[in-house]
Amino acid sequence: EFILLGLSDTQELQFLFFTLFLLAYTMVLLGNLLIIVTVRTDPKLSSPMYFLLCHLSFIDICYTSVTAPRVLVALLSGHKAIAFEGCMAQLFFLHFVGSSEMFLLTVMAFDRYTAICRPLQYTAIMARRACWALVAACWAGGFIHSIIQTLLVLQLPFCGPNMIHSYFCDVLPVVQLACTNTALTEWLMASNSGLISLGCFLVLVASYVLILAKVRGHLSQGHWKALSTCASHLMVVTLVFVPCIFTYLRPAGTLPSNKYVCVIYTTFSPMMNPLIYTLRSNEVKESMWRLWKLCR
Repeated sequence: EFILLGLSDTQELQFLFFTLFLLAYTMVLLGNLLIIVTVRTDPKLSSPMYFLLCHLSFIDICYTSVTAPRVLVALLSGHKAIAFEGCMAQLFFLHFVGSSEMFLLTVMAFDRYTAICRPLQYTAIMARRACWALVAACWAGGFIHSIIQTLLVLQLPFCGPNMIHSYFCDVLPVVQLACTNTALTEWLMASNSGLISLGCFLVLVASYVLILAKVRGHLSQGHWKALSTCASHLMVVTLVFVPCIFTYLRPAGTLPSNKYVCVIYTTFSPMMNPLIYTLRSNEVKESMWRLWKLCR
């Protein structure tokens, strides 16, 4: 088994961390479930953008649920041990769902590029069948990435230290406990996780550059509306990709602030996604208001 040391050894901070994680996890569940219910019940939100947003909310719920419940139990009970099998399962699902979200955010950028730069072909390109195929490809890519990461860890021998300097099982802190030279494994993992994060981020940046170049100088009302959704998307991308690039695309080694950086993309980003998208989308806010009046 491994021992998850958590965010801090200070006993006085445990209740504070428990309260913050419980509040964040509750907001993740309620906020993203509200988006899913709103999109699924309002026929006006049937465009590909909202279809993809609905799947992003589902992924955010799954992603946070991989780590948050166990963190809450550990903070409340003080039991920090996790079985080897449980650790490997957490590692697998963390990368499975996390990389699927990265691919989905890239697809959402492609959706915005198509809506702004090729509006006449948008309906044909982003047909519902194509959207389902893109979402399935995101999950398939996430599974392939995750199974590679997990197999790289499973082939390592563990016979010594079992203290993980984090609050969940991830590849870098687990690999550092192996009783062998892990230089090649660490390089392969950085090539896998780090380059996926960086590659998706560069594709996203390129798509926004192309969008800005396309609409520069002749912004219509429709363009302004599409650019507004791009701004929301860009904020989400920053919260997800920058911490991941910092975590995975670097030499192995535990930095003092690394586990606090992990909080950003495992908890804070899924919590902020509903706020970012709903506050900048009048259509979603109006649909939520209609849903609220209907429930009353």
